[in-house]
Amino acid sequence: MSCNSSVIRLCTSSVGQAPQAPVHLMPCEIEHNGPAQVNQYFTATTKDQKQDKSVSFRGRGLKGQEISCPQGYTGLVLKEINKPGSDQEDRTVKVSSVFDKMTYWNLETSPNSDDTIVMAMDWPDLAEAVSCFFPLLDPLIQDQTKLCLLVINI
Repeated sequence: MSCNSSVIRLCTSSVGQAPQAPVHLMPCEIEHNGPAQVNQYFTATTKDQKQDKSVSFRGRGLKGQEISCPQGYTGLVLKEINKPGSDQEDRTVKVSSVFDKMTYWNLETSPNSDDTIVMAMDWPDLAEAVSCFFPLLDPLIQDQTKLCLLVINI
């Protein structure tokens, strides 16, 4: 088994220039790289009794819900600047857009608190709560900037 020692660098100058964009987390692989006309082809209907959304995508029913990034965090959509020739080469990515909320979709099941993305949004609060039990790490934690939730679009 080989170890991949490549580095991914973020072009930080692109953060301030990035526009706000709607983000959809789909329960499938879509072989498309780039922007999509989501408003034209992917219109969700909202149920009155809940914040749930439903839509049909290629004949399959999807149920979704809008979820916010944890307080103090910003989501980033990244785009690779130059594709490397191999997975051993370093990569550079830039921020193509930012978001503070996203809509995640389940295949035919209603969104709930057991969904992976919902539980992932609890990690920053959990990490902060647990860090109080490790006072030796506090200087290290205080010196670190908050990590962003990353949605990689490579």
